[in-house]
Amino acid sequence: MAAKNSVEAGDDTFVPGLGLAVLEAVLERITYSNEDNGYTVARVDTGRGAELLTVVGALFGAQPGESLRMRGRWGSHPQYGRQFHVENYTTVLPATVQGIQRYLGSGLIKGIGPRTAEKIVGHFGVETLEVIETDPDRLIEVPSLGPKRTKLIAAAWVEQKAIKEVMVFLQSVGVTTSIAVRIYKEYGDNAIEIVKTEPYRLAGDVWGIGFKTADAIAVAVGIPHDSPERVKAGLQYALSQATDAGNCFLPKEKLLTEAVKILQVAEELCAKCLVELVDAEGAVREMLPGEFAQTEALYLVPFHRAETALSQQLLRLLNASEDKLAAFRNVDWAKALEWLRVRTGNELAPEQEQAVKLALTQKVAVLTGGPGCGKSFTVRSVVELARAKGAKVVLAAPTGRAAKRLAELTGAEAATVHRLLELKPGGDAAYDRDRPLPADLVVVDEASMLDVLLANKLAKAVGQGTHLLLVGDVDQLPSVGAGEVLRDLLAAEPVPRVRLTQVFRQAQESGVVVNAHRINAGRPPRLREFDDFHLFLEEESEPAARLVVDLAVHRIPKKFGFDARRDIQVLTPMHRGPAGAGNLNLLLQQELTPHRDGLAERRFGGRTYRVGDKVTQIRNNYDKGRNGVFNGTGGIVTAIDSEEQKLTVRTDEDELIPYDFSELDELQHAYAVTVHRSQGSEYPVVVIPVTTSAWMMLQRNLIYTGITRAKKLVVLVGSEKALAQAVRTPGSGKRHTALDLRLSGVV
Repeated sequence: MAAKNSVEAGDDTFVPGLGLAVLEAVLERITYSNEDNGYTVARVDTGRGAELLTVVGALFGAQPGESLRMRGRWGSHPQYGRQFHVENYTTVLPATVQGIQRYLGSGLIKGIGPRTAEKIVGHFGVETLEVIETDPDRLIEVPSLGPKRTKLIAAAWVEQKAIKEVMVFLQSVGVTTSIAVRIYKEYGDNAIEIVKTEPYRLAGDVWGIGFKTADAIAVAVGIPHDSPERVKAGLQYALSQATDAGNCFLPKEKLLTEAVKILQVAEELCAKCLVELVDAEGAVREMLPGEFAQTEALYLVPFHRAETALSQQLLRLLNASEDKLAAFRNVDWAKALEWLRVRTGNELAPEQEQAVKLALTQKVAVLTGGPGCGKSFTVRSVVELARAKGAKVVLAAPTGRAAKRLAELTGAEAATVHRLLELKPGGDAAYDRDRPLPADLVVVDEASMLDVLLANKLAKAVGQGTHLLLVGDVDQLPSVGAGEVLRDLLAAEPVPRVRLTQVFRQAQESGVVVNAHRINAGRPPRLREFDDFHLFLEEESEPAARLVVDLAVHRIPKKFGFDARRDIQVLTPMHRGPAGAGNLNLLLQQELTPHRDGLAERRFGGRTYRVGDKVTQIRNNYDKGRNGVFNGTGGIVTAIDSEEQKLTVRTDEDELIPYDFSELDELQHAYAVTVHRSQGSEYPVVVIPVTTSAWMMLQRNLIYTGITRAKKLVVLVGSEKALAQAVRTPGSGKRHTALDLRLSGVV
């Protein structure tokens, strides 16, 4: 049923009393979209037979093929000419056969692609939308559309209509289409009512909505600025922001300061609402011993539970009377190590011997050390000796790439921690304290990546008497998630540990290894002595970004024979800016997977996805794949289906994961990723822009982590001043965690 519009398509009359022009047109293509603020540049067809018109402004969420009613003002650009500046828009239903066919075939309605749209419109003509709206059973009249398909199309139409209603309501506060979809899926027909009456619920219930969006909605629906509901939501948001930054808790004074900054209300009101929040079990308060005085710590409930439970589980394992590797208590170590030397063809250094003995005689042990210090060979030695005694060894790592590397190293199967635990929808694990892993020894590599939530799930799954060996480089960046598990374990007296410090002779020939250790010690890297470590000087960020792309796409592949997409990874200190991951991904995609007529692609927000794109998951989603898909999982886009509205990614673990188009905000391009996101991965070549525009992010452990991701070649692009800043600046200090205190028995 075509909409009866007060303004005909292509009209640009003024709305009485508003001083705004109204323009109706079909969105043909989006040429630019900023995902941060929604600013969009697009070309539209006004239906007058003239050239396409440029519109700019608030079009976030609109898709090519949609008919739009845009409100805004006319203007002129000195370079691009006449433009329409959009302030807001709504979608309208097309009235012509061609418009209806384009609308239905645009991928907006699940189950209808261009060919199916042509068949349906060919059969029903201008009545098509009225048939779908009022009598969808008639769709079965269309050849090749069976009952199952027609039901799917009818349901998708109803859902799309409901989402549009929600979208119209949310548009004024800047909520995107994808979030409107999530709100509708969470609350169904109650969506608008809940948004109006309980907007702060959205921040907890709907992924992608934080306090700021919920707060903007709350203002729009009239909730007072000093409402206790608002203040408590703001306090939880401040704690949530702290966990996103890696902290398990915030001291009370810091929390109140942050909350006042966010909420712009009096500290006394925040303090009063904090008491109410703790009483209602929305947060946990605990007094922790400090260096000079006690700290009043405030936790979000899940992080307090995880930190407390993790310390209890590790102490349970350490103190267990049962020992599944009891055979090593009285072993003849001289004989065992000689057997190992013959088997591997290599001799262990004294530090490595100590680590092997520790792992096989202590029920929890930590092994740390930098590149070239023999962590890998030590792990292999532990596994070889354990297997020689018939032990069941289980190997895991936080990422698919790290697990694959561990498997290659040991010759045994290795899984991601999530896959090992068989996490189920909702995040519960198939293996836990009641059903422990069938293992005598559990080895976890890249343990610096373990956050407190995942480490707790892992520790729960290790049975009484089973040995747990955690291996990682504590000088790398800590986990993306909250906690500092590896560092806290090394600081806790009861936990046995070995730190490997000797760099082996072969590794001393590698510029990657030598310079990583120099940087970690606060000394400048040697830039002219090695074939595998280079700095290309470029002071300004924009030319540095162009040089990064040229090196990664053309010069390095040509000189060294590496594959630009498979072997070379661009790592950046930050996401924003000319040399940030966001802009570099646009530039690299233009070179590696450019637009080609006839090939499927899907625009979402500020990104366009194409088959062949490198992508990475940016949130934990326990409902995807066999055992969930997790923040940092990488993959390649293998298919885009406009009719089914699905995009498929083959992950590093070789699993095909489908994404509905409405879920594409879970993905980012990964031609360039931040150094934080690269943890646990290893690449033949890394290219790192080091520019003064990233001044606040230039820290020693960040540049050290980036360099140690490379197996064969490191190329830095930037200024010596920026590199020197990174080398001399230590990390940002200890996170707010208390795992070490709990393990040491002082809490």
